[in-house]
Amino acid sequence: MAEEKQFDIVIVGGGPGGLTAGLYGSRANLKTVMIEKYMPGGQIANTEEVEDYPGFEHISGAELAMKMTDHAKKFGLEILSDEIIEIRSDGDYKKVAVGASGTEYVGKAMVVCTGGSPVLLNVPGEKELTGKGVSYCAICDGAFFRDKIITVVGGGDAAVEEAMFLTKFGSKVILIHRRDELRAQKVIQERAFKNKKLEFIWDSVVEEVNGDSKVESLSLKNVKTGEVSTLETAACFVFIGFHPNTHILPKEIALNESGYVTTDYKMETSVPGIFVCGDIREQLVRQITNAVGDGTTAAMAAVYRIEEMED
Repeated sequence: MAEEKQFDIVIVGGGPGGLTAGLYGSRANLKTVMIEKYMPGGQIANTEEVEDYPGFEHISGAELAMKMTDHAKKFGLEILSDEIIEIRSDGDYKKVAVGASGTEYVGKAMVVCTGGSPVLLNVPGEKELTGKGVSYCAICDGAFFRDKIITVVGGGDAAVEEAMFLTKFGSKVILIHRRDELRAQKVIQERAFKNKKLEFIWDSVVEEVNGDSKVESLSLKNVKTGEVSTLETAACFVFIGFHPNTHILPKEIALNESGYVTTDYKMETSVPGIFVCGDIREQLVRQITNAVGDGTTAAMAAVYRIEEMED
């Protein structure tokens, strides 16, 4: 029989949203646990520099993650290391997160903050230079490349919109697309083609990201001619897709057509008592501040639900 651990609130995922939910759940004097496979902090723990979180003009992602973790633990948040492989709802009063360890974490409410992952190019140099010129977030990192040549990979709405945003910083932005026309909406394309700082390389894919300690160039291949060329650039922003991590959720939780969890204003899903926050639900932008706000709402909604149950 699996070991059961009982809590008031179970939080799955240890990024900024999960840590914030843990802070508010614990601060409400409820027995709250946050379960994270790796170190607390999520993606920010691997971010070299953060300049857009209020109150910190400049802080490393690892330091910000540590500060958030220490703050939440101060109020009594318990943090456990395990990989959650399944979540289920056993009626209104029992939410269960099943760990790879075999442990079942049982709560009266659950907040899921499992985030998502950008689709990678999966080419040599990409992993090694992530955070050193390779990025998946224009708002986060665009300002680091002022007056430099920036490249963007992709052809959908996100890629084109982020490329236009990056023209605020770069001396020139070059968008690389594997086809001979964009997939973005026509209105977005029209705006892009009018932008004098935005250039396009068609029918091409990135074969390799080059550089020692930072991005210096990209090796490109024309998919029609097979010709290989080198493009000098200071940054490579990749926008070829994003996968929300919803695979562990109960099947009865409603998703939208893009695969993101749908919620109400309380961050509650279609299964009462299960709340979500951060990138697992559709967002206009994916920022630390979004996740923190969602985590606050989700945790307090969970607190109110438990109070109503006990009344």
